[in-house]
Amino acid sequence: MDTRELLKKVKQIEIKARRNSDHMLSGEYQSSFKGRGMTFSEVRLYQYGDDVRAIDWNVTAKLNETYVKVFEEERELTLMLVVDVSGSTHFGTEGVFKRELAAEICASLAFSALANNDKVGVLLFADGPEHYIPPRKGKKHLLRIIREILEFQPNTNTTNISDTLSFLLNIQKKKAIVFMISDFMADDYLNVLKVALRKHEMIGVRLFDPSEMELPNLGMLQVYDPEKKDFTWINTSRSKVRKSFKVNQIKYAHYFSEGFTRYGGGAIEIDIRKPYLKKLMQYFKYQS
Repeated sequence: MDTRELLKKVKQIEIKARRNSDHMLSGEYQSSFKGRGMTFSEVRLYQYGDDVRAIDWNVTAKLNETYVKVFEEERELTLMLVVDVSGSTHFGTEGVFKRELAAEICASLAFSALANNDKVGVLLFADGPEHYIPPRKGKKHLLRIIREILEFQPNTNTTNISDTLSFLLNIQKKKAIVFMISDFMADDYLNVLKVALRKHEMIGVRLFDPSEMELPNLGMLQVYDPEKKDFTWINTSRSKVRKSFKVNQIKYAHYFSEGFTRYGGGAIEIDIRKPYLKKLMQYFKYQS
């Protein structure tokens, strides 16, 4: 899209996101995440009833008395938006592409974070990390994030979630609230996801269009793969072909939900043809 069209789109998303944040999301965001982060404050002598897991063994050994670590709630959190910009996000059957919806969702979350004085950063990925904007505050910063999500052109079109999560672990040392937004048409990322879930509060948001779940029976059909950027012919009249396609899509969805929920993360699945705000609200209320 040209510059004028891009600015118009950013403004539309800003207005909608601010409305979502002001009227509904901010309170839910605050109650779900505020104060979850804990930062080290000091050590003090062990008292009866203290959690033994809080014992600082190094200090205890040096001073010959038992000391425990004291933590306090962090008042300022960091929201990291990890957003898929691979070829498959340029898909949508009813006027909205996954990538545009991802920008809207990110904007709604970002304005909620801004209202709570939290920093927001973004990591765009395709076949690995493509573009990183460090966490900062301010409306201009958030509008830049929206523009980048809408307009950024990746060097590749395939999807690599594992390498992206590894990069996130390297650059985001402090505990963060991480929303990873993608269609999650990838696998083999479970091992690094488990590590990320131990360090950060991770919520996966899977965007999908129901028409992607199964092939229609239309005989020989030429289809375009936006990630490989090529056309291929498939015989959709063969039930074996249709079944194989559906099984593969179900596998991706199951891998996503199983991976994020089994190890303490959050999983939100959003049909891009339906309003997304209700899904976010349901998740926040459940977490509160």
